[in-house]
Amino acid sequence: ASVVTGEPRFVVLDGYTKEGREELRSGGVATGGEQYDAMLRRLCPGAAVDILYPADPGAALPAGAAIGQYDGIAWTGSSLTVYADDPNVRRQIDFARAAFEAKVPSFGSCWAAQVAVVAAGGVVAAHPRGRAIFIARKIQLTPEGRAHPLYRDKKSVFDAWTSHVDVITQIPHGAQVLAGSDWADVQALSVTHQGGIFWALQYHPEYDAHEMARLMFCRKRKLASEGFFPDAEGAQSMIDDLEALHREPGRKDIAFRYGIDADLMDPDIRQAEVRNWIERLVLPNMGT
Repeated sequence: ASVVTGEPRFVVLDGYTKEGREELRSGGVATGGEQYDAMLRRLCPGAAVDILYPADPGAALPAGAAIGQYDGIAWTGSSLTVYADDPNVRRQIDFARAAFEAKVPSFGSCWAAQVAVVAAGGVVAAHPRGRAIFIARKIQLTPEGRAHPLYRDKKSVFDAWTSHVDVITQIPHGAQVLAGSDWADVQALSVTHQGGIFWALQYHPEYDAHEMARLMFCRKRKLASEGFFPDAEGAQSMIDDLEALHREPGRKDIAFRYGIDADLMDPDIRQAEVRNWIERLVLPNMGT
């Protein structure tokens, strides 16, 4: 089934700073919180969703028993660096630790995996090969991942939208690597810590072709400076192609040009992990 029946209450932690959110909006990108809100409501139409901004100075986050008012905690990506000595980062790591202790199931993309790992005692570092952008190719489930409920109804090898510069280098005690690739040994993991569970992905199931196009538009000068394009305007034809494919998913010529298939275009496939998290961890947690 593509949708889940239930009325869970979610809180979404949008990990971006206010400046980061404004940069995205200026380029036509929905913020991480908005993308997660739309994804959770698509998968579970009866859900209630609150969005918090923990990277904003002075942000008030629920603590202790108040975390238990939620049935699930979802984390977006972020342009922050999890190993930075930054109070806006420490606040998020502290909240992740409190969520583990509150035993409210967590899930998230990219930044989320890095926060989960560091909060439980693991290590994240800058990727020695630099930025990953556009498509994470040939993500492969580990034997543990193949048997894990996170990956029910998912192929053993698949592609996903991606954007990150940091990578998990040491998993904490209680973590299980569920997927990896040639680019990142850890593309997905489950972290059990202080009795709580956090399922996290290094890639972005909330993205679609439009959001990836707008993200690349926002970052095109940076991408050009890093050698992905000859210059900033050189990115525009690819951005235009992705927008066209989003409007017309049947454009075989564009899909062929970039090697894009249903892994990326079909939301039921792309977001299977999120649906599985809701069904396996969130709904059983309601009322506990």
